[in-house]
Amino acid sequence: MTDDDTDTRDDLAARRGLERDVYQPAEDSRLLAEAAVEHARGRTLEVGTGSGWVAEQIANQTEATVVASDYNPAACREARARGVPAVRADLVAPFRAESFDTVAFNPPYLPTDPDNEWDDSMERALSGGESGRAVIDPFLDTVGRILTADGAVLLLVSSLTGFDTVVARAESNGFAVSTVRQESYPFETLSILRLE
Repeated sequence: MTDDDTDTRDDLAARRGLERDVYQPAEDSRLLAEAAVEHARGRTLEVGTGSGWVAEQIANQTEATVVASDYNPAACREARARGVPAVRADLVAPFRAESFDTVAFNPPYLPTDPDNEWDDSMERALSGGESGRAVIDPFLDTVGRILTADGAVLLLVSSLTGFDTVVARAESNGFAVSTVRQESYPFETLSILRLE
């Protein structure tokens, strides 16, 4: 890695208001937290919890029993420091079938040219691959397994990832899709989809 690459990565992290090891709350986190506080019930999982802030909001403002997961062990430690039980997991792989009433996820969704990717935990938290859906697609293909019969998913989607494509993928996995929150910014529109 050259000094220019390090400067660019540091600049990008600074612009996003992020530390280098764990994704910190931003406008997407707030939007997901608001939707989750309104819709979460029963046993709730936040996938890709990052700092644990969203899971903490759900735990503090609802009657839901909250568990968090993240691939990054530093994120799991940070979530636990907030009082949120957290386990290291790749999406929903380790969880039992039909074990959650609600699943919330703010996925890595920024479309990223493979030549510009860095091999670190912050890149994993942000990069959605070339399409922005490298993590969203496998999540949609597997999350139904861990939902109870009347369970729901709250998924944050950016217009940068192809909103209609994400909706079509969810529907092809048997979900009915509705939009429960949406905010526009100069560079993207963020939506929270409820999948049932």
